[in-house]
Amino acid sequence: MAKYGLLGKDIGYSFSQTFFSIKFEKEALPHTYFNFDVPCIQNFKDLISDIPDLKGLNVTIPYKEAIIPHLFRLDKESKQIGAVNTIKFRKDGKLIGYNTDHYGFAKALAHFLPIYKKTALILGSGGASKAIRYVLDAMNFEYLQVSRTSSENTITYEKVTPKVLEEHFLIINCTPLGTTPNISEAPNIPYTSLGRHHVLFDLIYNPRETEFMKRGLARGARVSNGFKMLEYQAKKSWKIWNS
Repeated sequence: MAKYGLLGKDIGYSFSQTFFSIKFEKEALPHTYFNFDVPCIQNFKDLISDIPDLKGLNVTIPYKEAIIPHLFRLDKESKQIGAVNTIKFRKDGKLIGYNTDHYGFAKALAHFLPIYKKTALILGSGGASKAIRYVLDAMNFEYLQVSRTSSENTITYEKVTPKVLEEHFLIINCTPLGTTPNISEAPNIPYTSLGRHHVLFDLIYNPRETEFMKRGLARGARVSNGFKMLEYQAKKSWKIWNS
């Protein structure tokens, strides 16, 4: 019996465990999928050494970058992105890192193309945002990245003025703001400057309609949660584990 799982912190809400458990049952596959909810990534090697027949892991917040030093190598795309969300366990015991977030996001975003102008705001600067940047670069979008602290490559939320919002038509929430149980939270941007040409894409999938999405809908924008993205990336993970 092969074992798979999700590595993260505070992941009781996990999509992945439900998705793969249903898949295994429907296809009569003798596999299991576990949540590995760990408070500290430093003990990763000890964790996996106690689990026989582990074939693959998905990786989520906050370990998409922190997991990298624990891996034998990364594939070309995850190395370029700088974040990993899928680990394949080779027969020789070596662990290989992949990123399927970029694939999932690109596939999900395709449903909203074309966008009024190829300009975007990326809210958040964690591991997931790196995959988003990778896709937007490939699609020739101009974008700004927003974070709580400024840097050479980011602006702060205080600098997201109505004018900035009026000039950027794809807005992607890569932060955990609005995730269950804190469903009243949303990124601090001037939502009244949104309109029908905007697309708001939230990587959150629980709840299905976040406060971020609701505020966009109220202004006539098109919106999406992260469910389709996760579904696409999960299917891609399965192909990697079985290739």
